[in-house]
Amino acid sequence: MIHLSGISWYCPNGQGSILNSGLRILGIDPGTATTGYGIIELCQRNTYRYLGSGIIQTSKNLSMPERLKIIREDVLSLIDNYQPENIAIESIFFFKNAKTLVPVAQARGVILEAAGFRSIPLAEYTPMQVKMSVAGYGKAEKKEIQYIVAKLLNHSTIIRPDDAADAVAIAICHARNRFATPGTTPSPVTPTSQSSIPVS
Repeated sequence: MIHLSGISWYCPNGQGSILNSGLRILGIDPGTATTGYGIIELCQRNTYRYLGSGIIQTSKNLSMPERLKIIREDVLSLIDNYQPENIAIESIFFFKNAKTLVPVAQARGVILEAAGFRSIPLAEYTPMQVKMSVAGYGKAEKKEIQYIVAKLLNHSTIIRPDDAADAVAIAICHARNRFATPGTTPSPVTPTSQSSIPVS
């Protein structure tokens, strides 16, 4: 089931955009039970439009083939509805528990296939790469990343749930790396005081 929580904004008349219209990026945080997604548009360097975010959920009572089918179909629906130019997804990193690794890998597989089926270029980033790009260091806490993302998107509240917020951060990571000056690291953003950005 897809839970949409976004409202669309667009670059006015394409002014100041890198392309004639903003580069639209779909970020995905994969998982079998819950897959987070976030869609942003890059209009200028370090200027983003938030288009939407949410989660795809599958019931544990379904068989694995049925759950993967839901994920694939919902990702294809997101691609068709938002028409992203790029997709960014969290890459596989070290898992202590193989029971956790396998479902994530299976979900990633159908998401990669969906991107290929729609011929959308796809990039992969580790959690540390996302933290480095957004916060400037690889050991940033999840809460800190959420507040920085809220500031970058000019939000009064952080994005919820966590899986959706992670997906938006992945999309921003791709935007910042895609147009970073070669040989440089994108400038980190200093988070606003946490007390000034309430949880939605």
